[in-house]
Amino acid sequence: MKKLNREKTIIATSFVGIAGNLLLVAAKATIGIIAHSVSVILDAVNNLTDMLSSIITIIGTKIAHKKPDKKHPFGHGRVEYVTALAIAVIILVAGGSAIYTSITSLIEGSQSSYTYTSLIIISVAILVKVFLGLLFRKVGKKVESEALKASGIDALFDAILSTATLIGALIGMFAHVYIEGYLGILIGLFIIKSGIDVLRTALSSIIGERPSKELALKIKKIVNSFDGVLGAYDLILNNYGPNRSIGSIHIEVNEDMTAREIHKLTRQIQEKIYLEIGVILTVGIYANNISNKEIIGARNYIYALVRKYENIQEIHGFYMDINEKFINFDIIVDFKSEDSNKEKESLLKEIQAKYPDYNINIVLDIDLAD
Repeated sequence: MKKLNREKTIIATSFVGIAGNLLLVAAKATIGIIAHSVSVILDAVNNLTDMLSSIITIIGTKIAHKKPDKKHPFGHGRVEYVTALAIAVIILVAGGSAIYTSITSLIEGSQSSYTYTSLIIISVAILVKVFLGLLFRKVGKKVESEALKASGIDALFDAILSTATLIGALIGMFAHVYIEGYLGILIGLFIIKSGIDVLRTALSSIIGERPSKELALKIKKIVNSFDGVLGAYDLILNNYGPNRSIGSIHIEVNEDMTAREIHKLTRQIQEKIYLEIGVILTVGIYANNISNKEIIGARNYIYALVRKYENIQEIHGFYMDINEKFINFDIIVDFKSEDSNKEKESLLKEIQAKYPDYNINIVLDIDLAD
């Protein structure tokens, strides 16, 4: 989906949310005041915050789709994550207010009275919130908008909690047992739980996440499909907003390839990755020189040695020069290792004992992608 279409889709969906929530605020506020219902008034306030969330989503989307400038050469896409963060804060404040107001109503002993018309309007409001929630969630997933997905989660929670309000009203009408204050507390807790989930997702995106396994494997599969590529390693992807990733990868090629051949190969890889996935990728090179039995034997010995280390997940970039007496390679150590440097030094010691005349260099890589 093109950026322009994505922007228009998010904004149009947000306007639908604003219109829907505006109607719900008016209807619920009227019912709540007439029926003296704390839970319905709280529901109306929550719809008001939902409307505010949609407005923030529109503003954030407009900023996020601004062109890159000198100060922000990677664009403004991460503003969308900040937008989701702002929505999370709004949700948390709404939840806290709901709990406070509900406790106050319990202390004061206030009761509510409903008409059948009120209950019908609440029932219709529930259907509207279900529609908005499913719409936000579907479009949010399609265009990869955390703000829309957050609004969708919130709307579906609202539908569930409005259902609880309806049940409380029916119990009050027919059984004369008034539980709205308790339902208000329950509503507040659910809203807070929803806000924490949205907050966690937004913060994780801002901090920087590991790329999905599917994306990492797809990129490596494409890279490995090119003739001349003997392996693909060290995939790094930096996210600068939805559908905006810049990264790098190392490929292993035969050391006899010319600069012209390497240039052509890396350009072809970059172009295909960008056209098929939309990722801007820089390609680095590892030279493969398994040219004689001595180098093959050393490689097999070191690889077998590495396999004895439970926390070493991978070894790559192996290069051995018999004339200049050096061995280079990279290893990836699992995050669960208590001391990755200690494991590296232990491995280095074992190899050095086998090859005392060699200068051995082990690069400690980070497990950044599957």
